[in-house]
Amino acid sequence: MTYCVGIKLKTGLLAIADTRITSGTETTTAKKVYIHQGTGHSLFLMTSGLRSVRDKALTYFKELMEGEAQQFNKLYKAVNAFGDQLRRVAKEDRESLAYSGLAFNLHTIVGGQFKDDEEPKIFLLYPEGNWIEVSLGSPFVIIGNSGYGKPILNRTLNHETSFKEALKAAFLSFDSTRVSANDVDFPIDVLLYENNSFNIREHRYEKEDMNTISSYWDNELKNALKNLPDSWMSKVLGNPVPVEL
Repeated sequence: MTYCVGIKLKTGLLAIADTRITSGTETTTAKKVYIHQGTGHSLFLMTSGLRSVRDKALTYFKELMEGEAQQFNKLYKAVNAFGDQLRRVAKEDRESLAYSGLAFNLHTIVGGQFKDDEEPKIFLLYPEGNWIEVSLGSPFVIIGNSGYGKPILNRTLNHETSFKEALKAAFLSFDSTRVSANDVDFPIDVLLYENNSFNIREHRYEKEDMNTISSYWDNELKNALKNLPDSWMSKVLGNPVPVEL
C-alpha cells in the first residue's frame, strides 16, 4: 500500500510520500515521487497502485515532458497528458493483468504551477484518466491507506494553515498510519512549493530523524487521554465504590 498526501494552502503546496513497496511477503523501498520543473513550470507527481503501471505510464510521460513541457501553459494540461499515457498503458496491459488476476489500478496526485496558472493547484487523477481538483473547502487529498491519517488532517487543516503547522499535521497523519499499517513506512519524502516560485523543495526523512517527534506525540496522546474530563462517564461506569478502612 501507500501513504501519499497533497495539501493546498494559501501560501503554496505541501506533500508527503512514504517509500514502502510491498509485493507478496517481500518489502522494499522505492521513491513514489516524480518532479519535473523548468522555466515557468513546476510539477510533482505521486502514485499509489500497481508499480508496473506506474513505471510504464511515467516513462511515457517523462518522454512527453522532455519534448513538450514548454507547450503546456497550465497544470491541468499536463495532468491531461499523464491521463492520456495512463489510458495508453491500460490499452496495452489491462487484458494481460486481468488474465493474471490483477486489476488495473493507479491513483495519482499531481501538484504544481505553470506559467498561466494564477495559483498552484493539486489534482487527483483516477485510474480511468479522469480527475478532480482539490478545493479550498477540502484542502488535502490522500491516496493509498487513508483511514488512519485522515482524522488529524480533518481536525487541523484549512486554507489558512501555515507551512509549519501543515507539515506537523502531515507528519503526524503519516505516523498514525505507519503504526497502524505494516505496508506504510519510512523513509518519507517531503515536498514544498511556494506560490509563484517555480521551485519545488524536497527533503527525505529517515526513521531516525523523526524518532523524537514520534515519541513526543505518543506521550502527548497518553497524557491527553489521562487528563480528559471524566465526570460524564459516571452514567456508564457508576459511582466509585468507597474503600473501607
